[in-house]
Amino acid sequence: MLRRAFLIGLLALLAAPLAPSHARAQGKDDSFAAFVNALWPDARAKGITRATFDAAMRGVTPDQRVINATRRQPEYGKPVGDYIAALASPRRIQNGLTKAKEWSRALEGVDKKYGVERWILMALWGMETDYGAARDKWDVFRSLATLAYVKYRHPYFRNELIVAMGIMQTNNYPREQMVSSWAGAMGQSQFMPSSMVGYAVSYSGQGRPDLWNNVPDVLASTANYLHKAEWRSGLPWGFEVVVPKGFDTMKSRATFSEWTKLGVRRADGKPYPRDDQTSSPAILFFPSGINGPAFIATENFLVLKHYNNSDAYAIAVGHLADRLHGGGPFRTAWPKDDRPLSRDLRIALQKKLAALGYKVADFEGRIDFDIRDYIRAEQKKNGMVPDGNPTMALLEKLGVPVR
Repeated sequence: MLRRAFLIGLLALLAAPLAPSHARAQGKDDSFAAFVNALWPDARAKGITRATFDAAMRGVTPDQRVINATRRQPEYGKPVGDYIAALASPRRIQNGLTKAKEWSRALEGVDKKYGVERWILMALWGMETDYGAARDKWDVFRSLATLAYVKYRHPYFRNELIVAMGIMQTNNYPREQMVSSWAGAMGQSQFMPSSMVGYAVSYSGQGRPDLWNNVPDVLASTANYLHKAEWRSGLPWGFEVVVPKGFDTMKSRATFSEWTKLGVRRADGKPYPRDDQTSSPAILFFPSGINGPAFIATENFLVLKHYNNSDAYAIAVGHLADRLHGGGPFRTAWPKDDRPLSRDLRIALQKKLAALGYKVADFEGRIDFDIRDYIRAEQKKNGMVPDGNPTMALLEKLGVPVR
């Protein structure tokens, strides 16, 4: 993923004690000291000096709050409409317009260099850290060491821990500057250490990127990330659409001209982009089911999901960007009874679909567009409206335990 579905927002942390299943790394010696000792040879092999290693790990102990945070994800359990409304709020829109004016010169230069529209950059900045107002508070080494120690998404966080050491060493950052989110995402762009190495740039020309304090560096680094993920300049992320009465919702992928011929029109009345503006089919989906807003997603929507692998997040970013650029609210109301499945239930659904013979890429609870197509097929078999939206009713039809 860009593996960031868990990186945004301020999470309410649980107070339960660390469960033994999470508290112990697997091996002959399950102590944290043994984990640190075993980490050193790997760090040394990747160029980390002993002085850097000791500075990073000095005084570090497992952080119970980080373990608790892994159990709470902002994209799960909250109705999609509520989630988007909270993130693309009137206050955030107004603050974004003020910040866009303040940083207009940097935004213009970044847009010209990387081909990423300013409003997308502003929306991501606003979503990740509220335009820099939400400051990192966690020790990046303690957070990453905790996640690595308990083998959460192993070996991803163990590798990120070593990369973070390299960042401090290469850039000569002071130890106290190495702060992050609970999951190790750093700076106003909320880059994981490997992303900081791959995409952070010093746009201001000060020698080393400063994603904690330097706004031009933040904007340029975000644009560089999207550019390298193949953002298409001038192509919308997507848009709300209205499907005609009696439309066969099994249809999920088509060119823009094909959607026009099928009678699927943009809710804002604007024309579709040209077919030559994209190399992939545009995707129709219903994030809250047939009774909620419908969207056509473009290639750029998938690029946003590289930043955070969540449909709700990508819609929120796109919608905030549209509102900053003068667009209006959604035309269709979000359903009041929308109850997204928990992460555990989504994983159970993924496993059931795999058992039914569908190709499932992973079992982390993310409902990608392929899985939405599988859901459509199963909904149709079971006499349901094939809108691709996972629901409790579908789980019951498929015999998936819901308790």
